[in-house]
Amino acid sequence: MAFIELKDVTYTYPLMKEPALKNISYTFEKGKFYGIIGENAGGKTTLCNLLRGLIPHFYKGKLRGETIVNGEDIKKVNIDLLSTQIGYVFQNPFTQISGVKKSVFEEIAIGLENLGVPKQEIIDKVLNIAKLVNIEHLLQNDPNALSGGQRQRVAFASVIAMDMDAFVIDEPTSQLDPEGTAGIFEIIHMLKEQGKTVILVEHKIDLLAQYADEMLVMHKGEIIAGGPTKEVLSDISLMEKGAMLPHTVLLNHELNQKNIYLDHVPVTKDDCIRQLRTRMSS
Repeated sequence: MAFIELKDVTYTYPLMKEPALKNISYTFEKGKFYGIIGENAGGKTTLCNLLRGLIPHFYKGKLRGETIVNGEDIKKVNIDLLSTQIGYVFQNPFTQISGVKKSVFEEIAIGLENLGVPKQEIIDKVLNIAKLVNIEHLLQNDPNALSGGQRQRVAFASVIAMDMDAFVIDEPTSQLDPEGTAGIFEIIHMLKEQGKTVILVEHKIDLLAQYADEMLVMHKGEIIAGGPTKEVLSDISLMEKGAMLPHTVLLNHELNQKNIYLDHVPVTKDDCIRQLRTRMSS
């Protein structure tokens, strides 16, 4: 079932001559995990701003085409209502923290308080979510004194607390070490398992290959490839457009150069290892 539909969308920021998005058409279905990759300044964050409703309600500019969210035109949608349906996790966790709460517990609860949720329900929900994202030990800490990785988990907890239908997430691991990155992907995978729609911009291509249902590749404001993850990431020619591909795809390409062929292009490490073992034992 379609959750967001983009129909020939072109968007130009105020005072800019060239559009940031060009002729974008794509359908995001409920309950799927979408990865978005591509060159820097290729339009990924602008696409996130559109999906979240910041375009056209915050960033004005010129928007053409149709963006339909839950059957309603984005230009006519109630932005306050949309903010309870689609959560947005920013690239920089330091900008996501409100700065007005003195404890992590209060920070996670702020959205629920604004909605008038009963006190005991807020307490129960915050405790459960803190356990889910592994920050129980931080609940009494000052959110402004946390590390980048800890703040990112708190940002996720704050958004998850609102129990939204979908999440638009813009490069959440850009400032995290491998351990922090793995933790964030575990949270994102958990959201997908709960039936949430997840749209993730990310450079950690090997993790996207492992978790995402579909991939979109952006170049100069256009979607130049989109579809099932294995299908999209198997295309070695996308590197010419600035897209990063999994290490396994690059290895397969090098093997082909030496006339060594696997059954199919492996996009995940497990698949690659399995094929190599099968070939070595045959």
